[in-house]
Amino acid sequence: MSELPATELTDLAHASGRFTISTLISTEDSGKPHYGQPDTATYEATHPNHLTHSSTFYMRTFGYNTVDVVPTYEHYANTKVAGETSKVRPTLADLHSFLESDNSRLHNPVYEPQKSNGLSDETTEEDGGEGGEKPQGEPVRFGWVKGVMIRCMLNIWGVILYLRLPWITAQAGIALTWLIIFMSVTVTSITGLSISAISTNGKVKSGGTYFLISRSLGPELGGSIGLIFAFANAVAVAMHTVGFAETVRDLLQEHNSPIVDPTNDIRIIGVITVTVLLGISLAGMEWEAKAQVLFFIVIMISFLNYVVGTVIPASEEKQAKGFFSYRADIFAQNFVPNWRGPDGTFFGLFSIFFPSATGILAGANISGDLKDPAVAIPKGTLMAIFWTTISYLAISATIGACVVRDASGSLNDSIPVGSPGCEGLACDYGWNFTECAQKQSCHYGLSNYYQSMSMVSGFAPLITAGIFGATLSSALACLVSAPKVFQCLCKDQLYPLIGFFGKGYGKNEEPIRGYMLTYIIAVGFVLIAELNTIAPIISNFFLCSYALINFSCFHASITNSPGWRPSFRYYSKWAALFGAIISVVIMFLLTWWAALIAIGIIVFLLGYVLYKKPEVNWGSSVQAGSYNLALNYSVGLNEVNEHIKNYRPQCLVLTGPPNFRPALVDFVGTFTKNLSLMICGNVLIGPCKQKMSESRLTSNGHTKWLTKRKIKAFYTDVVADDLRSGVKTLMQASGLGKMKPNILVIGYKKKWQTAHPRMVEEYTGILHDAFDFKYGICLMRMKEGLNVSRMMQAHSKCLWRPRLQALHQLRLG
Repeated sequence: MSELPATELTDLAHASGRFTISTLISTEDSGKPHYGQPDTATYEATHPNHLTHSSTFYMRTFGYNTVDVVPTYEHYANTKVAGETSKVRPTLADLHSFLESDNSRLHNPVYEPQKSNGLSDETTEEDGGEGGEKPQGEPVRFGWVKGVMIRCMLNIWGVILYLRLPWITAQAGIALTWLIIFMSVTVTSITGLSISAISTNGKVKSGGTYFLISRSLGPELGGSIGLIFAFANAVAVAMHTVGFAETVRDLLQEHNSPIVDPTNDIRIIGVITVTVLLGISLAGMEWEAKAQVLFFIVIMISFLNYVVGTVIPASEEKQAKGFFSYRADIFAQNFVPNWRGPDGTFFGLFSIFFPSATGILAGANISGDLKDPAVAIPKGTLMAIFWTTISYLAISATIGACVVRDASGSLNDSIPVGSPGCEGLACDYGWNFTECAQKQSCHYGLSNYYQSMSMVSGFAPLITAGIFGATLSSALACLVSAPKVFQCLCKDQLYPLIGFFGKGYGKNEEPIRGYMLTYIIAVGFVLIAELNTIAPIISNFFLCSYALINFSCFHASITNSPGWRPSFRYYSKWAALFGAIISVVIMFLLTWWAALIAIGIIVFLLGYVLYKKPEVNWGSSVQAGSYNLALNYSVGLNEVNEHIKNYRPQCLVLTGPPNFRPALVDFVGTFTKNLSLMICGNVLIGPCKQKMSESRLTSNGHTKWLTKRKIKAFYTDVVADDLRSGVKTLMQASGLGKMKPNILVIGYKKKWQTAHPRMVEEYTGILHDAFDFKYGICLMRMKEGLNVSRMMQAHSKCLWRPRLQALHQLRLG
C-alpha cells in the first residue's frame, strides 16, 4: 500500500476539528501515490505539536490511533436544549451534492474547525452537572429516591393504612386480608413492571401516565385515559382529606369540642385542609418536595411507635378497649373472617382497600420534574411497591394478633377469670364484653374502632401525627399529579375548551389554572364527607388506567416494532396482558354499574378523538400494529389462487397531479371505493434532482387532496425522461404482490388531429405497452376535456389581477 502524503496542519484546533476533506485528487498530486496510512513516527517528527500519544487529541479517539474525529453524540440525538447554539457540520445532503467534477478536479468542503466532541477539555456534560453553578432559572429536578420512591410510598400509605386496615382485618380475617393485599399488589406490581418498560423506551417528558399511554397507544385511548386519570387523582385528594378530617373530628369529640356536628365538622375541616394544601402546591415543587420528606419522617416514627406499642404490656385502659398484646388465640380467632354490615363482603372490602395501593404512579406523574425518568421511575416505583407491601402485611398480622374484635372500653367490665356467663376470648383475660357484643353496641375493638392503631401504639399522638402525615402527603401528591397530567393533555389539544388550563407559569411551568380546577373538584367531593363512599368511586378509574398501561406494554411488545426497545428487561408481555384482563375483571366484580360508566366514558372520549382525527404523530404501537396487519395480509394474498369470482378491477389511473383531473379520479373512485385498488400515477419529466425535490414537496399534498375528497386511493410518481418510459415504469413497479393494477385508466387524447406526430405516437405507444404488460385499458373521454389545470390558473389570475392592480395604484398614489 502506498502512503497518503501528509497534509501540513497549522494548529491543533484544526486537527481536532470535524472531519475535513482537504484534497482527494488534484493536478499537482496526480503523480503521487494515494490512500496509504502515514507512518506515526514520521508524522510525529514532522508535526511535534500534534503528538498523537501525548495530546488530548489522541485521547479523544478512545484508543484508536487515527486522525478521524470520534462522532459527537449530540449530532445524532433527536433532542436539543433550548438556547443551545447548533453546531456547524456537513449534512448528508451537503456531502451528497458536493463532489461534482469540474475540470478533472474534485472540490472540497471547508467547515469551521471545532472541538472534536463538542465538549471542553476541562469538563464534560456529566461532570459539569455537579461542579458548575446551577443557572438561576433552571427548574428543580429530583432523583429516584426523593422524586419517585418516597413520593410513591407516601401516596400508597394513605388514610386506608391507619383508619381502615385494622377494620378490614377484623371483617375479612388475617388470611383474606392478606389475599386482598396480594391481589392488589399483583395488579400494581404488573403495572409497575409495564410502566417501567414503557418509561425506559425513549425520552419521557412531562405528563406522567397520560404521556406514557398516549405515546404508546396513540391519542385515542391516551386522551380518554388522561382525562379519567386526572379526574381520579382530583377525587383522591378528597378521599385522603376526608380521612384526615375524620381523625381531627374524632380528636375534637374526645375533648368534647365539636364544631357543629360530626358530618359538617368533616366538611369544614376538609375544605380548610384542601385550601392549605393548595397554597403549598402553588409555592412550587421544591417546597412540596420538602414537605413530602417531612411527612415521610413522621410516618416512619409513627410505624416505630406502633411496633413498640405492640410489645409493651397492655394497661387496664387498653385492655378495656380490647388490646391484650400478642396472643395466639386472638390471632387464631382473627385469622378467619367475620362479615358485618353492608360492606361485609370480600369484594366490598377489596373496593375499599384497593385505592390504598394506587399510589404507584405518583412518581411517574411528575416525570417532567425528574433528572432521569428512565432510571428513576422503574427503580423508585418497584421499591415503593415492595416496602409498602411488607408494611401492609406486617400491620395486618400484628394488630390481628393483639386486639379482639369487640370491646366496650368500660373499666367496669373487668371480672375474675373463669366467671360464669361470660363468652368470648376476653373472658380468659378477665374482661366481659358479652353484652355489648351480642347487642352490637361495642365502641371499641377491631370491628368498631377505626383508631385501633393509635390505641395499640406506645404513644398515641405519634400515630395521630402519622395519620396526618400519610393523609396530607397523599392528598398533596394527588393535588400535584392531577394538574400535571391535565396540563400535558391540554397542550396536546385533543379536546376542545380545555386549552385554557394548560398554561404554565414560572421556571417549572406550573399549571396554576389546573391547580384551581383540581381544587374545585376536590372540594366538591369533600362535601360528601364519607370515606367509604368516596373510595369505591375512584377504584374503577384507577383500574381503567392500570388496564390501559398493561395493554400498552402488551400491544407494543406483540407488534414487534423496531421502536420498542425498553432498557428495562424484567417484564413479560403475557404478564402485562394478564394484568390488563384482571384489572377489567376486578372492575366488574367491585361495582358492575360503575365499571360500565367508566368504560362508557372512555368509549365516548375515544369516539370523539376518532371523529376529530387530531393531527398528531407519536409513533404509537397502534400504527405499528396497522403495518403488521397490512404486511401479513399482503403476504397472505400470495397464497390465494386467482379465480373469476374474486376478480376485482385494480386501476392504475394516469391522472398526473390528481387535482388536475378530478373527473377522472371521481369516475374511477365510483367503482373502486372500498372494493378494489386505485393508484393515481404521475410522471415527472425533467432532471432527476430537480423533479425529486418537487416530488417530495408535493406528494403529501396530493395524498391529502384524495383524503379530503374521500377517495380511497394511493398516489405515486416517478421521474423519467419522457412520458412513455415513465408510464412503463409505473406499470411495472406499481402495486405489491397480488395487490397490483390490472387496468390502465387514461384520458382520451384531445385534439390528436392537430397535435405533433411524436406526441400521438407516444400516446399510442403507451396503449401498446399496456397490452404488452397484460393490462386492460379504460379510455375516458369528456367533451370539455379532463385537465382542469388551465381553468384553475385562469381562475387564479381573475382573482389576483384586480388585487395586484389596486396594490399598484396604491403604491403610485
